[in-house]
Amino acid sequence: MRLRGNNPFASVVGQVPVLLLVLGLLSAVEAAKVNKHKPWIETTYHGIVTENDDKVLLDPPLIALDKDAPLRYAGEICGFRIHGQNVPFEAVVLDKSTGEGVIRAKDKLDCELQKEHTFTIQAYDCGEGPDGANMKKSHKATVHIQVNDINEYSPVFKEKSYKATVIEGKTYDSILKVEAVDADCSFQFSQICNYEIVTPDVPFTVDKDGYIKNTEKLNYGKERMYKLTVTAYDCGKNRASEDVLVKISVKPTCKPGWQGFNKRIEYEPGTGSLALFPSMHLETCDEPITSIQASIELETNHIGKGCDRDTYSEKSLHKLCGASSGTVELLPAPSSSANWTVGLPTDNGHDSDQVFEFNGTQAIKVPEGVASTSLKEPFTISVWMRHGPGAHEKETILCNSDKTDMNRHHYSLYVHNCRLILLLRQEPSEAENYKPAEFHWKLDQVCDKEWHHYVLNVEFPTVSLFVDGTTFEPFLVTEDYPLHASKIDTQLTIGGCWQGGNARMAQFFRGNLAGLMIRSGKLENKKVIDCLYTCKEGLDVQLPEEVASAVKVEFNPNQSSLTVEGDDIDAFDKVMQHISYLNSRQFPTPGIRHLRVSTTVKCFNEETCVSVPDAEGYVMVLQPEEPKISLSGIDHFARGATEFESQEGVTLFPELRIVSTITREVEADAEPEAVEGAEDDPTVQETVVSEEIMHNLDTCEVTAVGDELDGEHESLEMDLAQLQQRGLEMSSSNLGLVITGVNTMANYEQVLHLIRYKNWHTEALFDRKFKLVCSELNGRYISNDFKVEVNVIHTANPMEHANNAMVQPNFINPIHHSSVDLSGHNLVNAHQASVVPSAATIVIVVCVSFLVFMIVLGVFRIRAAHQRTMRDTESGKENEMDWDDSALTITVNPMETYEDQHSSEEEEEEEEESEDGEEEDDITSAESESSEDEDGAEPEDQQAASRQQQLEWDDSTLTY
Repeated sequence: MRLRGNNPFASVVGQVPVLLLVLGLLSAVEAAKVNKHKPWIETTYHGIVTENDDKVLLDPPLIALDKDAPLRYAGEICGFRIHGQNVPFEAVVLDKSTGEGVIRAKDKLDCELQKEHTFTIQAYDCGEGPDGANMKKSHKATVHIQVNDINEYSPVFKEKSYKATVIEGKTYDSILKVEAVDADCSFQFSQICNYEIVTPDVPFTVDKDGYIKNTEKLNYGKERMYKLTVTAYDCGKNRASEDVLVKISVKPTCKPGWQGFNKRIEYEPGTGSLALFPSMHLETCDEPITSIQASIELETNHIGKGCDRDTYSEKSLHKLCGASSGTVELLPAPSSSANWTVGLPTDNGHDSDQVFEFNGTQAIKVPEGVASTSLKEPFTISVWMRHGPGAHEKETILCNSDKTDMNRHHYSLYVHNCRLILLLRQEPSEAENYKPAEFHWKLDQVCDKEWHHYVLNVEFPTVSLFVDGTTFEPFLVTEDYPLHASKIDTQLTIGGCWQGGNARMAQFFRGNLAGLMIRSGKLENKKVIDCLYTCKEGLDVQLPEEVASAVKVEFNPNQSSLTVEGDDIDAFDKVMQHISYLNSRQFPTPGIRHLRVSTTVKCFNEETCVSVPDAEGYVMVLQPEEPKISLSGIDHFARGATEFESQEGVTLFPELRIVSTITREVEADAEPEAVEGAEDDPTVQETVVSEEIMHNLDTCEVTAVGDELDGEHESLEMDLAQLQQRGLEMSSSNLGLVITGVNTMANYEQVLHLIRYKNWHTEALFDRKFKLVCSELNGRYISNDFKVEVNVIHTANPMEHANNAMVQPNFINPIHHSSVDLSGHNLVNAHQASVVPSAATIVIVVCVSFLVFMIVLGVFRIRAAHQRTMRDTESGKENEMDWDDSALTITVNPMETYEDQHSSEEEEEEEEESEDGEEEDDITSAESESSEDEDGAEPEDQQAASRQQQLEWDDSTLTY
């Protein structure tokens, strides 16, 4: 008890745990008071950063404060934390004790992608120790950072090029605007501050906004287009990456009219339709238009009879158009069979129809028998006529009047004061009453100096007139008594009227006539009449569906002009662009066809309405590739005399062939690598190529060469039924025969194969020559002259001597036609029989005559020698031996000379044939005889030689 109460150390020891406990509590309290404050930062920061840089300039600077300073850890700033998604920034502490920090970019920034960034930031201290325990965070501050731009992009123009059109003589405030853009994000670097024209010395300027204007009035004649190079600068003075091209076209002062119209338009035959105005449009100078009317005229008056038509004879055209037979052509082309038009002047051209000119001083008489028309039966008169205003006298086209004694006109067609009048006097009859006698038509066509086609159907007492297919009724019909009975013959004349009482012509015609026809029966079919005058060329249009209802198109009958009406300019232009020229002839007439476009427009304001001038040009129809008509076949052959005298005769053209070709030039094929630049190479060659074509023929004429045909013993004949079956006609004379009618070359071949030559008296005939010529389009294209020579082979019979002293020599063989077939032989065809030239025939006859003469001479000489020998014997002359020559026959072969001559002729012929590249194995009858003669003569030559060795013959007194 005393120890616990009386020991002081013990009391101290007892107080130690309490002391330690107090000290621990005090230490804990002090520790809790070390990091008692949060860091502090500004509530808002604004920063600027330059793209392509990572440093951010903040206002205010990034500094975090802590009231726990200067305590270690608790008063220090360990870092900043950024809050936000995909924030491209980070915050870094520069000094922990002062709390200074910076914000920097993690990667390079692009202003063009994002100009501003906003996020939040917090600062936190280091806590109570190195482990950062009990660290404290500041409040969140908002940070706004703006990305500053750098001038990294250059200006770029919005368009690759610019175009504008100006009218000459005007000054513009603005012609066009060029515009460039810059991809930089800042206002300074993204704005275009300046434009500049780089091209020097041009009358244009550009302002800072890109507007280009002219500095002086432009002249279309001086420059039609200006090409400018323009560049741009941004406000950072960066130049555009690429300059831009500006094209400014200068238009002449606006003149209303058709634009894009080619004055020369070439038409190639056989190409179908050709667009005349493919790019034409109407310029109205922005004047409001209410309606448009255009007339397009194709002038073809100078082509043929008013336009391009088939130039066959009028008779052939009637057949082609379907008219029945019985047509008589009163104005045919001059020929051997129709020569009454020889004296009339013509156009002398094969490209157009046979047109005859009557100058008011001449007329022609039609021979008797050419036209026999009874006025009691219906008949038709058709004619092409071109006539202008003339005198007030009658001008006769066709007249049938008294040949002698009187001046009565039985019927006539004439022109008087621009009237067409048909006079038709009735023949004498029992009833002496007034009857229609004159039919008058007042027509503008009679005096307009243009070609027109007239058809008069006469069926008394009515007469119908068609002019260019249009029917016209007579405005006046006068009556008269029938003619008095008489026995006077009548005379048919053209271009005037025969006055039989005065024996002279009167009432001459002044103008042109063609195709004057008269035929029995009416020509009622309107299609036939239309076919006779319809042109083969004209205008055509294929209306597009989208404008067919907006535009009205009308043609004239022969399609030489058309009218277009509408109110929509665009639709009107499309229709004009589809107007075309068409010529359906295989061989059109070449030359110029003038074009004229006349236009009338109506406007809302009639005072300022524009006037559209006429547009003129021409269609040039190019020269067609002319066909070359070639006739070929057997041109030399021989026949026996009996064949010429037979009922069938000899076929003249057994293997005739008609071929027509055209020649055209084509460029030679070039190598592939040489094709480029071939257009500029003047050495490119052109190759001529021949091409076979098919077309019709309208005439083939066979004429005798040399003497005319003698109708008493020779003729040219053919099967008329075969001819008529093909729609062809034939006329013959002492000159030959002519086949006419439009038909194919194949049909003409077949018909010409049928022509036969007959001769009833061939004794004095050795050869006959004929010429064949064919033509197309009334003589426009003519074939070659195909000449055929036929030889007559005569039979030679051997002669027997009267006293049997002459024995037929072995080298003379009778000619038997049965042993050698000579039919169809030709120097060209090796399979044919032999060909005997006309000279060979003459030589054979001469040789036979010479042979007979030599035989007689030989016999006479033998007898004279025998008598001389007998006289010598009687006079006492002695001979070594007696010679009995009473039976001796001396034969001289005159064919040896002919054989030598003929062999030389054959060698010359073989040389000519070898040059032509043809091999011939033909053997003439004369050659075959010669070969046999040579074979038969060899034994006699050998026998004569042996006898001469035994005997010397004195031939000094013989003359050969």
